[in-house]
Amino acid sequence: MRSVRETARRRRGARSGAAGDRTAQREPAPPVGADLTPVVGANLRRLRSHRGLSLERLSQLSGVSRAMLGQIELGQSAPTINVLWKIASALGVPFSALITAKGSDGPHVLRADQAKLLKSADGNFTSRALFPFDEPRRVEFYELRLAAGGLERADAHNPGTTENLVVASGAVEIEVEGRKEQLSEGDAIVFEADSPHVYRSRSDRETVLYLVMTYADTVG
Repeated sequence: MRSVRETARRRRGARSGAAGDRTAQREPAPPVGADLTPVVGANLRRLRSHRGLSLERLSQLSGVSRAMLGQIELGQSAPTINVLWKIASALGVPFSALITAKGSDGPHVLRADQAKLLKSADGNFTSRALFPFDEPRRVEFYELRLAAGGLERADAHNPGTTENLVVASGAVEIEVEGRKEQLSEGDAIVFEADSPHVYRSRSDRETVLYLVMTYADTVG
């Protein structure tokens, strides 16, 4: 699946992985969901093997410890959102490439009571994918929830990635490269997400946002 782009994407992954927060893998990780854990493990093993990367090399690229990568591949560890982003960036793949499981054709109904939630290490930030985990996508749609007073620091995503956010309820501050934008209910923002960015609550209640994530390429 990689051709001329592989070398460049690996180099970009190395830069973004090295710049990330290397303490994330030492934080306790809330479960991403029992049904997602083996899916993430199998996809990680497949993508790593396809790129000819050892666990040690992927650890160097992503900033995630070799031990944790091994545990994730074996389905013994449920990674946080931040850890998954580090791995996806190092591999040069969309976030959905790690959480995708092949499904059947036809309409997909995503029941709220069966939602697969990804959580931050402190539990103040949750992400729910509003698309079926059937194949990697160039465009992804998420529901984000940020607890009152909560803060989520996101590492740089792959080059060319953009985020389009709208605030459904509550209020949030989005910080990108030192620039801070205050958003209230109904406000929207579009920004290039290939640099570190921050979601910061400005509300005394939970803030709900909807995110459309667009990648430069679809790979898996």
